[in-house]
Amino acid sequence: MACNPGIFVSYAALLLLLCIFSYCVSEASTTDTLNPGDRLNSSDRLVSPNELFELRFDGNFLGIFSGRDYSGHPVWLANRNPTFANDTGVLTLDASGNLRIVLTNGSLIQTIYPGNESATNATAALLDSGNLVLKEANSMQVLWQSFDHPTDTLLPGMKLGINYKTGEILSLTSWLRADNASPGAFTMEWEPSEEQLIIKRRGRRFWSSGKRCENMFLDEFNLNYNFTNQSSADESYVSYSLLVGEFTPEDRRNFSIWRLGYDGSTCRMVTNGQLCSTYGQLCDGNSTENGCAKWEGPECRRDGDKFRKRITNIRPDLTSFYDDTFKNLSFADCKELCWKDCNCSGVNDWNIGLPFGCRLYHGPFNYDDLTGDEQIFYAIIPGPAPDHKANMTGVWIAIAVSTTVIVALMGIFLYLRWRRLRLEEKFLKELMTSDRPSDANELENGGNRNNLQVYSAAEIKTATNSFSLANKLGEGGFGPVYKGKFAQGQEIAVKRLSRRSGQGLVEFKNELILIAKLQHSNLVRLLGFCVQGEERMLVYEYLPNKSLDFFIFGDQSKRELLDWNKRFSIIEGIAQGLLYLHKYSRLRIIHRDLKASNILLDKYMNPKISDFGMARIFRPEEPEANTIRVVGTYGYMPPEYAMEGIFSVKSDVYSFGVLVLEVVSGKKIRNSYDSNRVLNLVGFAWELWKVDPLKLVDLAIMESIVKDQVLKCINVSLLCVEHNPFDRPTMSDVLSMLASDVNQLPSPKQPAFYNVERNSVIENSTKEQIQVSCSANQMSLTEMVGR
Repeated sequence: MACNPGIFVSYAALLLLLCIFSYCVSEASTTDTLNPGDRLNSSDRLVSPNELFELRFDGNFLGIFSGRDYSGHPVWLANRNPTFANDTGVLTLDASGNLRIVLTNGSLIQTIYPGNESATNATAALLDSGNLVLKEANSMQVLWQSFDHPTDTLLPGMKLGINYKTGEILSLTSWLRADNASPGAFTMEWEPSEEQLIIKRRGRRFWSSGKRCENMFLDEFNLNYNFTNQSSADESYVSYSLLVGEFTPEDRRNFSIWRLGYDGSTCRMVTNGQLCSTYGQLCDGNSTENGCAKWEGPECRRDGDKFRKRITNIRPDLTSFYDDTFKNLSFADCKELCWKDCNCSGVNDWNIGLPFGCRLYHGPFNYDDLTGDEQIFYAIIPGPAPDHKANMTGVWIAIAVSTTVIVALMGIFLYLRWRRLRLEEKFLKELMTSDRPSDANELENGGNRNNLQVYSAAEIKTATNSFSLANKLGEGGFGPVYKGKFAQGQEIAVKRLSRRSGQGLVEFKNELILIAKLQHSNLVRLLGFCVQGEERMLVYEYLPNKSLDFFIFGDQSKRELLDWNKRFSIIEGIAQGLLYLHKYSRLRIIHRDLKASNILLDKYMNPKISDFGMARIFRPEEPEANTIRVVGTYGYMPPEYAMEGIFSVKSDVYSFGVLVLEVVSGKKIRNSYDSNRVLNLVGFAWELWKVDPLKLVDLAIMESIVKDQVLKCINVSLLCVEHNPFDRPTMSDVLSMLASDVNQLPSPKQPAFYNVERNSVIENSTKEQIQVSCSANQMSLTEMVGR
């Protein structure tokens, strides 16, 4: 048969067309970019430029696969819980970046990224790093990337960490089982505070890597990994890259991934296969080696117990099945169920035809008589039995050491107690060899029963930095006051008796006795004292907000810090403290030097009455007393005390009334408020009361005042400064009136020291007839920084 040359030409042309068509189809299905309107079907692939990674459908999963990972395990999955049949999924992309998985008929299955309305030409590209990146083609702005949504595999350049702004945690999550991609029991996370990788099982720590050292985590597989950690106010994360050197094995030069196994192990995939660490995989029980965390479990599980894989025969009648109704148990969960069951000796592997559930074994394993029907079990291998002899040796050693320590501590305690008693005895002897007024009888009779600390002069000298000027808070009638700080961190205020002081041992004993026996939230607290040689010191709690006069007599900015609510609260607190002194304390006490500089403020601006050096103890049946030695501060002393030396609880009431006027007005008692005559604050308040009482209020707090409360305070203060002590209210009455309606209060009478001529006579007669010991107001503490 003759050959027809035309037929050969036709066949050749047809073959050429087929080749061109096949090449075009191949090129269309293996591009690295998905453009708007493109569809990726089950037969198509997105391949990175150097063909290192590909995005494709694998049955009912859409994932990214590595051509150098021979296990076929995806490095990333878009859908870990598949909801469509094999080969029916399609990946689509529109111009706004809406990346979705749909069925071939167009029905929506899953939205991977919902799109961005501002995007006009979004494209998805698979990079050689394994990262699927969705970006705006014109601006190159990244809209979404697979690296921000890791599954169970970590690639170089991928981050593990936390975004503090969004709260999003980037972590790996294991598969449920080797053949089930659903989220499993384990997660791998970056712990920024500890700077280490940790694996958790159901939220509890399972394994930790240890701290990063020289950009590596210390194990045998880290030799060519460079880990870097970045931390800022917005995020903290760790990532890794490959280090290639002359000693780097060939199979690790160009390819490496980390994978979190379904059993909690970590595997490093290289070109020739995988290198699985024993970490995580051996964290089965009470072992704490290699970063493993000890499992929680019953007392029947002792140190050294652990799971180990065994091939053995079992008796079916000794097994039980735990049904996984919700189909979310991993094999690690089955191990934990067995671990917490003291009767369980092992758990079956998954390859037994039971896809959902746990098979637990409750009998002994037979490793000798193997018949070919053996099954793979993870048996609990008991740890070594405790060495009771060694344990008893340890017990005896512990007893001996404990006994020695207890005896030593008792010896130290007894010595310190003896030393303290000696110091107290010395203190009492020194105190009693001097003046012994009736005010100090309580100390002589009762000793130091108030648990006051006896400090040495050396302790206080160290605490105050040798009484440096930088630590000096101020100086009063008693002497200088210093701020101090003990070695354990406690801050103190130290009053040091000055040799030049008008006060002396009497006032020292007075204050020590009184404050030691008083316990009230509105009284300053005494911590201890020091009597050593010529030194006499009192140690108080340190109050950081200075004294009341610092604020109410300061410039406008300082006065504004105490608005009306704070001032009213301070007035009530002072009244409560005085009521306690007059009525409810173990001793009935008259302060005799109540003034603004003796009211200290704690960090919450609560008032505390201080400086009891001039105070006097009254017997319950003693209504008043008389003295030829008048002590106190001019302006705060009532007329019967200044003229005749008679004092009672009504003396403190008078001082309280003056103090309230100062708090309301921000003005000092001894200033003159009339250019034509001598008119102190009491007289000034009385004249304004008859015309417009609110004109007395400090202008710095006018916007915050409560009118009725202000009028109540002025009314009560004028009642307190009346000339006749019997007309003044008690502190119980004062507190009752402060809580009453302003319209129910009695009207005040003309106050004491209002008449100028009479005031002059009073001062003259006082100077001539009575020995006066005064502390000038605002001079008790100068330039005070708090105590």
